[in-house]
Amino acid sequence: MITPMFSEQWCNIKPLPGANRLIKHLRSNGVPTALASNSPRSNVEAKISCHQGWKESFTAIVGGDEVEKGKPSPDIFLEAAKRMNTTPSNCLVIEDSLPGVTAGKAAGMHVIAVPSVPKKTAEFSTADEVINSLLDVKPENWGLPPFKDWIEGTLPIEPWFISGPVIKGFGRGSKVLGIPTANLPAENFSDVVSEHTSGVYFGWAGLSTRGVYKMVMSIGWNPYFDNTEKTVEPWLLHDFGEDFYGEELRLAIVGYIRPEANFPSLESLIERIHEDGRIAEKALDLPMYAQYKDSPYLRNPLQQGSTTDGSQAELNSK
Repeated sequence: MITPMFSEQWCNIKPLPGANRLIKHLRSNGVPTALASNSPRSNVEAKISCHQGWKESFTAIVGGDEVEKGKPSPDIFLEAAKRMNTTPSNCLVIEDSLPGVTAGKAAGMHVIAVPSVPKKTAEFSTADEVINSLLDVKPENWGLPPFKDWIEGTLPIEPWFISGPVIKGFGRGSKVLGIPTANLPAENFSDVVSEHTSGVYFGWAGLSTRGVYKMVMSIGWNPYFDNTEKTVEPWLLHDFGEDFYGEELRLAIVGYIRPEANFPSLESLIERIHEDGRIAEKALDLPMYAQYKDSPYLRNPLQQGSTTDGSQAELNSK
């Protein structure tokens, strides 16, 4: 049973990055889609009703109270296929849990795993594909219409904003990689960072006493170095010639380049980072990204460690 107090919070829960984009894409292309959850159907419908257009986007909704056994049993997916009037082998399951992956494979369906627990991808090896986030779904790999919103190797996203004092990181940016990163204290905005999937992003960086610069940024655990905590490491695409530890750095993150990945060698990692920089450098000249260079958030002094979304950025900077 779900208490009223808890259910009132459902509309405050943000969807996974890329979920809204994927649902809209499938619906606009006429792809039948089902939502199958172990939760009671009434709870499922209440949750998705918080997101405009979601409930209408699904051909079928199956709750755990409508089948004999929930996941990892295949019952719930088999029922979903039945309601969509299709065969299990013609279905693609996208799951974030191990029981869900097990259920999908047991149903005879293709399965993409999007692990909800960081650094646990090895446990999802039974899936046909394991990806970092829903931003990385490639429908064309499964015979579905491809996304058409990638531009110059980048994916536009809803901009988000963070700021804080530049701190010393692991000491490997300049020394090991030859790439000076401006590390930020992730604990100051852990809630904001946790809402965004790990990967490589880009946007604009503002230093209060210096100006606004192009930047590319990694969020995550840096698999090559096997970090134990999630970090934020922006690389400002400018030669400063000096450190600026302690200065307030404000970031406007406007696009996504790729998922976080491991590399077979340090050389291949460095090569990929430079490629990310070239992609960001070129993309930020496009009007859709260039407009954010003039954001008041990047230029006006803010309290160190502040975090905000786009609408708050405008309010706080006035």
